[in-house]
Amino acid sequence: MSERTTSSSWALGIVQALEMGGVDCRRLFPELGLDYAALDDPDARFPQDAMTRLWQRAVQLSGNPAIGLNMAKVVRPASFHVVGYALMSSRTLKEGFARLVRYQRIIGEGADLSFRPLPEGYALMLAIHGDRLAPARQSAEASLAYALAFCRWMTGKPIRPLLVSFQGEPPADLEPYKQVFQAPFQFNAAHYALLFERADMESPLPTANASLAQLHDRFAGEYLARFSESRVTHLARQVLCRLLPQGEPKRDTVAQALHLSQRTLQRRLQEEGTSFQQLLDDTRRELAVQYLAQPNLTLLETAYLLGFADPSNFFRAFRRWFDATPGEYRARL
Repeated sequence: MSERTTSSSWALGIVQALEMGGVDCRRLFPELGLDYAALDDPDARFPQDAMTRLWQRAVQLSGNPAIGLNMAKVVRPASFHVVGYALMSSRTLKEGFARLVRYQRIIGEGADLSFRPLPEGYALMLAIHGDRLAPARQSAEASLAYALAFCRWMTGKPIRPLLVSFQGEPPADLEPYKQVFQAPFQFNAAHYALLFERADMESPLPTANASLAQLHDRFAGEYLARFSESRVTHLARQVLCRLLPQGEPKRDTVAQALHLSQRTLQRRLQEEGTSFQQLLDDTRRELAVQYLAQPNLTLLETAYLLGFADPSNFFRAFRRWFDATPGEYRARL
């Protein structure tokens, strides 16, 4: 099993978007080792890398690199699993996005979302991670297009972002992007992001329902707990996050904290497509991004929080992860 997975409900949305673009997913799934029938099982999950290959093949077959934007046309709350309904019953989009961030892993583990106030409005930021394969650009574009279309659908208003940011170079043809987003673009950005006006995020939602929101919170919380408990990767990552500020955690310490032998820990991590060293590296990389976004933390403090006894080791690791120094990366943020 690959380390990160995508829910069948999100995968079904992707399939509908691809089929709308003329891709025959029923034939394509077996070619990629995927089970098309599993799309109807709400508890099924698909490996992240298999979804990346699906996007790559879909672009080849359709000849349309902007095919991910079709996600804006398949809006339905079920694509977000139980999270879609929790979002709909929220008082405002601001509250809804806070829920989306909290429960994101239910929809797909390949994305890290954050939602934060900025002087000019609110930003929904997205980072996409692959496992062994670099994530497809189409995956991030689909997520942004879907999030915006969902906002428009829930509010009944033609919400226009103040800015849409993309990592990477501008595409050859900007027209499909203009049609979907109807907003100014920024390319080669540090994150994929939608910047919204404050008023759009703080207006009451017509679908708001406090008692339903509570109920959906309970469902989403239970699902997330059930889903997370079954995965040693997730539990080991939590232990690493706790131990890192005290120095680099040893494998036997993490195994002890999980009441496992070292050998069992290694085997379970292997079954989930990773290793202790890989998980330690990934956890540090993901935490580094979060810490550098906090301007009050110095680079030295960040190095120690990540368990590096010698800051030069942190700088070396950071250059390997991002091909930039921590200072350069922070300046881009």
